[in-house]
Amino acid sequence: MSHESLLLAALFIPVLGALAIAACDRWPDLRETVTLVTAAALLLCVLSLLGPVLGGAQPQASLVQMLPGIALSFRIEPLGMLFALVASTLWLVNSLYSIGYMRANREAHQTRFYVCFALALACTMGIAFSANLLTLYLFYEGLTLVTYPLVTHHGDDEARRGGRLYLGYLLGTSILFLLPAIIITWAVAGTLEFTPGGILGSGLSNAAIGGLLALYMFGIGKAALMPFHRWLPAAMVAPTPVSALLHAVAVVKAGVFSVVKVIVYVFGVDRISGLTSVDWLPFAAGFTIIAASIIALRSDNLKRRLAYSTVSQLSYVIFAAALLTPLSVAGAALHIAAHAVGKITLFFAAGAIYTAAHKTDVSQLDGIGRRMPWTMGAFAVGAISMIGLPPTAGFVSKWFMLSGAMSTGQWLPVAVIAASTLLNAGYFLPIVYRAFFLPAAGEAHGEAPRTMVVALLLTAFATVAMFFFSDVPLLLARRLAGA
Repeated sequence: MSHESLLLAALFIPVLGALAIAACDRWPDLRETVTLVTAAALLLCVLSLLGPVLGGAQPQASLVQMLPGIALSFRIEPLGMLFALVASTLWLVNSLYSIGYMRANREAHQTRFYVCFALALACTMGIAFSANLLTLYLFYEGLTLVTYPLVTHHGDDEARRGGRLYLGYLLGTSILFLLPAIIITWAVAGTLEFTPGGILGSGLSNAAIGGLLALYMFGIGKAALMPFHRWLPAAMVAPTPVSALLHAVAVVKAGVFSVVKVIVYVFGVDRISGLTSVDWLPFAAGFTIIAASIIALRSDNLKRRLAYSTVSQLSYVIFAAALLTPLSVAGAALHIAAHAVGKITLFFAAGAIYTAAHKTDVSQLDGIGRRMPWTMGAFAVGAISMIGLPPTAGFVSKWFMLSGAMSTGQWLPVAVIAASTLLNAGYFLPIVYRAFFLPAAGEAHGEAPRTMVVALLLTAFATVAMFFFSDVPLLLARRLAGA
């Protein structure tokens, strides 16, 4: 099969899987088998593309002409390859986890859940492989719409309220800010194609570049840059596998992926480096990192704490990309993968705790590590990665961020990362301490269903393995940044 055929297959496999899942509504075992087979087929397709991309190839394909000179087109570059690899790998693991979670908690509308999940991955592949801004925008909006039924899955007042915030923030920011930014880019550059070195040229003044950058950064609401972040904790009303999708597999990763892609391929790192009109972005990202960490520190609800941790960690990616050095941009790309495997482990553990012990608050977790040692051991690994300690993936990405900052004598980023690391330790380590070193409280219970435990152990293993075997993501990140 040609590279172009594999690219198109990666886009259509999840769609075909969604149709097959819907057709198996009456047969739950078959429906879940189709889900796993579809996820495995997508992963194999993406892995088949990895070798050519590492070898320097950039497969591309076009489907239809949308506007004069702008086609619905796709091209695989290093950052898109990294994002697709992370999303397709974690979809397979998340599907395994979802089977145990949805059955153990007797969730309703399970077929709709799996169908929307597959469609979300189809949109994610479209975002990862988009060759121009309009293609990215269409799949970005599509991802918002197909994940709305997942956020409102429970159908109660709280779910509907969370869904309204979810749609309001994400559609509002993209229509009010992102779409005008794309139109301005088209008017100035005459193209929307993602191009190494950027496409803006000298058509805008320094002040105008700063304004356009603001439209993009706040228009990409999925990146959760404050003050457009409240949709993320509000969406925690969804089942835990959906929270994992939002935080690790697709939605927020689509946000920070788009941020990095816009900075590298629309503005151009060299083009805007040194411009005072873009100096505000590291401060905005730094504020989000610290403020979200403080809110997480004060949150007793476990999923809310993890949600604000995600808001903070996403701004690490924005912060690193905004430093505009090759090493920091590589660190931003690496952190997309590092955060994905670490945070999905934490959400998997939270869901396992809820399923086995029906506990949702940090204050309820005394001694739970003795009853759920595998789950809480995996949680500890994910927590260490979020803090940024070896031997976990989070250390690798933070190392590149810090190296990029220090290589140019920028000490504010070093201070922000150091302060946030202490805050991360402040809201994660007490959970681990409670779980393993305080007396157990409540009724006796064991681990969650086996498929859930297997899934969270796999992602915990991946979090450690990425520290020792980071060659592939590191090579893709370096090629993106030219480091």
